[in-house]
Amino acid sequence: MPAWRAILQGLGPQRLALKVGAPVLALAIALAITMVLLRLTGADPFSSITAMVEYGTEPNSIVDILNRSTRYYLSAIAVAIGFRMALFNIGVDGQYRMAAMLAAALGGAIALPAPFGQLLVIVAAMLIGGLWASIAGILRVTRGVSEVISTIMLNAIATGIIAYLLNDKRLAEVRPGSNNVATPPIPESGRVGELNGVLSAIGIDLPGRLYGLLPLAIVIGVVYYVVLNRTRFGFDLRISGLSPTAAQASGVSSGRMIVITMVLSGMVAGLVGMPELLGASYEYSLNFPAGLGFTGITIALLGRNHPLGIAFAALLFSFLDQSSDVLQEVDVPKEIVGVMQGVVVLTVVIVYELVRRWEIRLQQRAVAAELARETS
Repeated sequence: MPAWRAILQGLGPQRLALKVGAPVLALAIALAITMVLLRLTGADPFSSITAMVEYGTEPNSIVDILNRSTRYYLSAIAVAIGFRMALFNIGVDGQYRMAAMLAAALGGAIALPAPFGQLLVIVAAMLIGGLWASIAGILRVTRGVSEVISTIMLNAIATGIIAYLLNDKRLAEVRPGSNNVATPPIPESGRVGELNGVLSAIGIDLPGRLYGLLPLAIVIGVVYYVVLNRTRFGFDLRISGLSPTAAQASGVSSGRMIVITMVLSGMVAGLVGMPELLGASYEYSLNFPAGLGFTGITIALLGRNHPLGIAFAALLFSFLDQSSDVLQEVDVPKEIVGVMQGVVVLTVVIVYELVRRWEIRLQQRAVAAELARETS
C-alpha cells in the first residue's frame, strides 16, 4: 500500500497539470484555428474577436448568457447522467419539450397558491420527462433496442404529439390578434420571479431579468456530483456501465440500473424548459426554445461529464451564441459561430484523447520504476 500511495502522490502534480492544461491548450488551439478561419473569410480576426468579447461582456449580454447557460447546463447534466453509465440519451430534446408542454397545460389549468403552483409544474415536468425517457430504458432491457435508436424515434414521436395537442380544440388556445397558439398562461402564483431583487439587496444591479431557477440548476449539479461520486448507488451506476458482468457478479442488476438511469436522465431533462416557462414565457407555444437537448450533448462531452466542466462549457457556448449578434456589424457571417463551436469541440476531443494516452504512459512509467526499486 505505501508503494502504491507513493505512485499516486508522484503522479498527483503531473495529473493536476494535465487536467488544468488540457482544456486551456484545447481552447488556445481552437482560438488559433478560428482566427485563421476568420482571415480566410476576409475578416480581421483580431477586430472580430475583440468585438465579440466587448459585446459579450456588456451587462445586458451577461444576463442573457447566464439565462441561456441555465438551460444548457440542465440539458448537459441530463445527458451526462446517461454518459456515466455508457448510455447515449439523444432524446433529451423530446423529453424536455414534452414535459414543458404538458406541465404548462397543467399549470395553466390549475391555479394553486405559491409555492405549490411552482412545485406542481416543476414536479409534473420531472415526472413526465422521466416517464418518457423510461420507454427507451425498458426497450433496451426487454428487447435489446439501442437507446440511440429509440430516443431518436421518441424525439419524432414527441414532436408529433406536441403538434397534435397544441391545438385550440385540445390543450391550447389562440392568442387574440395573432396566429400564435399556446397553452393557457400560468397564473402569477405559479411563476418564479427573477433574481434581480435578491441581487439588488446585496448591491448587484442587473439591467435584465435573470432566471429565478438559476439556483435550481446549481443544486442539480451538486446533487449529480454527490450522488454519482459519493454514494453506493452512484458506484453501482458507474460500474454497471463499465462492466455489466462485473456488476451482475456483485449483485447489481444492470438492466434495473439502465431503466433507473434513463428515468433520472429524463427527470433532469424535464427541468430544461422550466427556467423559460416559469421565468419568461409562462406558456408553451410554437416559439418555445427547441434544440437544447442536442446542444446539451455537445456541452456534456466538452465538460467531460463533470459539473464544473459542464458549467464552463455552458458559459462558453452561451457566450458564443450571444456574441454572434455583433459579428454582422463587422461584416462577418453570423454562421461562423457554429463553425467556431464545432472547432472547439473537435479540438477538445483530440486534446483530451492525447492527454489520456499521456496519463496512461506516465502511470506505466511510475509503476515500472516502483517495481524496479522493489526488485533491486
